[in-house]
Amino acid sequence: MRAVNRSSWPVWVGALAAFSGLMVWHRAPQLSIAPSFVTGYILFALVVFLALYSGRKRLSMLPVGKASVWLTLHLVGGALALALFWLHVETIWPLGTADRALAVLFYGVCLSGVVGYGLQLWLPGRLAHAGREIIYERIPTEIATIRGQVEKEILEAAGESGNDTLGREYLETLAWYFAQPRFFWSNALGGRSAEHWLQRHLTTIGRYLTEAERVHLARIAELGAEKRRADAQYAMQALLKRWTMFHVPLAVAMLTLAVWHLILVHVFAR
Repeated sequence: MRAVNRSSWPVWVGALAAFSGLMVWHRAPQLSIAPSFVTGYILFALVVFLALYSGRKRLSMLPVGKASVWLTLHLVGGALALALFWLHVETIWPLGTADRALAVLFYGVCLSGVVGYGLQLWLPGRLAHAGREIIYERIPTEIATIRGQVEKEILEAAGESGNDTLGREYLETLAWYFAQPRFFWSNALGGRSAEHWLQRHLTTIGRYLTEAERVHLARIAELGAEKRRADAQYAMQALLKRWTMFHVPLAVAMLTLAVWHLILVHVFAR
């Protein structure tokens, strides 16, 4: 789901109107209450609401609204929280060690959220064009099956030719590639490092083989292409699953420090 579409426009407009009204009030002269207290409490309440989205994802079976609505509210709320943060501290980079630590965590949550949302927009389309989709948990089994087929080809080549050249070359170079997912970031970002690496080594190995062995090497090249597609599936699905491993802990740390900040403000305000 995209953050800005026809159905989400009212939420964005409402958030912009609310922030505009708060900003006008914040700059009004002779306020009876310190504006930083009000903006701080509103920001804290908004952050708590944003944290509820993680619980909504884990309890998707509960009838608490559509996931698309929650996502829209989370995205709009995140943008509003960033604007409120700047309004609250009245600067991009606050003074004081504790305030700066809170700012680092806040910006880290915002940045990881933007990156995660970008991945959710970008990667599903690439996954759809990356060949047969493999369930994430079954990718290691798929790679093990491919590796077993490669080793079978090597044994057959040795039996037919009486040479162990292909077997030795496999152990020295190709075994590393077929052992587990490789070239994670290249595959995740759409690079071709794995393809180039495999082609270069297969070409080098082919120079030392007989015609009979090259038949099996051609089959290994096909299996290598299958392995490359499985690696791409693994890399993209892993990014979609693991970006929250940064976002959620940062959010928890930020919320914890925000509670401590709130306590200190009340203690020293007396």
